[in-house]
Amino acid sequence: MTYFESWTKHSETVENEEEYKAYIAKYYELEKNAYDAILSKYPDNEDLLNGKASELAEKLGFTKENMEIFVGFLEGVGSSLTEEYDYKSVTDDSEVSLKIDYEKLYYNMRDAKAEWLYSLKSWDNVLTAEKREEITKQYRTDNIVHVEKIGRNDPCPCGSGKKYKKCCGKKEQ
Repeated sequence: MTYFESWTKHSETVENEEEYKAYIAKYYELEKNAYDAILSKYPDNEDLLNGKASELAEKLGFTKENMEIFVGFLEGVGSSLTEEYDYKSVTDDSEVSLKIDYEKLYYNMRDAKAEWLYSLKSWDNVLTAEKREEITKQYRTDNIVHVEKIGRNDPCPCGSGKKYKKCCGKKEQ
C-alpha cells in the first residue's frame, strides 16, 4: 500500500472514533509545525521545500512512522503550489520540489477555516499584516452569499409550475 493510499484510508475511514480523532489531531499538530518551520525560515527555506521525501519529512518534523501523514501534508499544500506535484506516488526516495504561492496558501488556509494555520505568528516573515488583511477581505468578498428574494408571484423554485404564493410560500405563512 502506498503512503497516499494509507493516508486516504486513515483520514477518510472511521472504524474507531477515538483512533480516528487521535490520527487527525496528530495530522493537525504535524501540519502546524511544518508550516511554522517553512514560514519561520522564509525566504531562506529552500532546504525545507526541496529534496528527498524522507529527508524533507524529517526536517519538517514527520518521523518515518508518519510518512503517510507527510503525504497528507503534501496533498494539503498542493492547491497552493505554482507547479503541480504528484504527491500520490511519493516514496521515501522521491524527489520533492514545492514551489509555494504564499498568498494563495494564506487564502486557502482562510478557506479551510484553519485558524491554527493562518494565525501563525511566523506569517509575519512572509506577508505584511496589510497584505494578509487584503487577502482576508478578498476571501470574504469571494464568499458572500447572494440570495435573491423570491417574489410571491414568481414561479416556485421547487419546479411545480405554480406561483410561489400558491405552493411553497403557502407553507411559510
